[in-house]
Amino acid sequence: LTGTLVLSVFTAVLGFFQYGYSLGVINAPQKPWGGTEGTLAPPADPGEDLATSPHILTMYWSLSVSVFAVGGMVSSFTVGWIGDRLGRVKAMLVVNVLSIAGNLLMGLAKFGPSHMLIIAGRAVTGLYCGLSSGLVPMYVSEVSPTALRGALGTLHQLAIVTGILISQILGLDFLLGNDEMWPLLLGLSGVAALLQFFLLLLCPESPRYLYIKLGKVDEAKKSLKRLRGNCDPMKELAEMEKEKQEATSEKKVSIRQLFTSSKYRQAVIVALMVQISQQFSGINAIFYYSTNIFERAGVDQPVYATIGVGVVNTVFTVISVFLVEKAGRRSLFLAGLMGMLISAVAMTVGLVLLSQFAWMSYVSMVAIFLFVIFFEVGPGPIPWFIVAELFSQGPRPAAIAVAGFCNWACNFIVGMCFQYIADLCGPYVFVIFAALLLVFFLFAHFKVPETKGKSFEEIAAAFRR
Repeated sequence: LTGTLVLSVFTAVLGFFQYGYSLGVINAPQKPWGGTEGTLAPPADPGEDLATSPHILTMYWSLSVSVFAVGGMVSSFTVGWIGDRLGRVKAMLVVNVLSIAGNLLMGLAKFGPSHMLIIAGRAVTGLYCGLSSGLVPMYVSEVSPTALRGALGTLHQLAIVTGILISQILGLDFLLGNDEMWPLLLGLSGVAALLQFFLLLLCPESPRYLYIKLGKVDEAKKSLKRLRGNCDPMKELAEMEKEKQEATSEKKVSIRQLFTSSKYRQAVIVALMVQISQQFSGINAIFYYSTNIFERAGVDQPVYATIGVGVVNTVFTVISVFLVEKAGRRSLFLAGLMGMLISAVAMTVGLVLLSQFAWMSYVSMVAIFLFVIFFEVGPGPIPWFIVAELFSQGPRPAAIAVAGFCNWACNFIVGMCFQYIADLCGPYVFVIFAALLLVFFLFAHFKVPETKGKSFEEIAAAFRR
């Protein structure tokens, strides 16, 4: 673990920090803006009282939440093209312009039609996050030594939960979550974008990209020496040469070929299912319900209890960084899904019996914390980097684009539909998630291979078997 490697990975995952901040900031727990309960959207203009027309406010609000995921869905398909065309570092540099522009639009919302500026800012930020969520795992997996690939891969998730936690804290009423400061709160992740922009100028290009895609052997050696220090680069170069020969024989794979070729079918199904399991696990529902459950449990300041969930989220993501190389990806993924399943059942029992037994609120509270802990053990971090591990150089960009689109599409579906399902099912909403978690567990048990400590060729061979 060298200083250059640490700097490179830290700089790259700042993209995921911005993703987490953008997810969390829109749900910042504070007094509503615009006078309508349950929303944080500002009035359309200073002279308009949207409290008299809450459906208009709700429409603007829904748009500002969901347009972020739409931006991510659209841009995720161009990840492979821009990553190969510009190189990993230059691509991350260029897409940062989108983040800075989007955050400026939101930060200046008070100076124009605020609802339009926020929706436009969220859309542009979504475009950035869609590109970043593909480029970052690609770069991190390619600069990491095999032995550290999993541990460094989980840092994506750590960056996301740190972003969510910081947005929750800054969103408190006495900090930035008030009538005066909300534009600054929404646009603040632009600071991380600026920091990433300047730090990327110090980061070496991916040696794998230089060697395999461009054939620049000497530059790849220099890049490897910067990343590895005094270690002999010959072993990794030999591995790259082997991968290059495979890449030239298999050619670059299009998205259409990815689905039509039997060679990649199993890997594609696994890549898509791990993304679906992350979004449909119910983690967003937990964050939605947590404040409500803490209120029922008699917590004086449920906002702080919800932030407590964010702290637990962050702490256990740090723990998973150390666990992932010891226990392996597959076993952690399975353990996380089973733990979430048991927690979802406990949550349902707690919510259903709450009216009969007051102490059931504490069962629900414990279940919330356990649900979050188990999510961060496996289903949270692993989908972000396992896709890059499942595919060799030829199909990897297309696979990352498809997996990214799937993750964003599921994110959008959960964001749009969860409120209606929760209203329809009430406390039984977690039965749906328990059933889904059981399906995901069984799939992972039979189909997801272990990728710990294996080269891309060995993983491909496991699928062929």
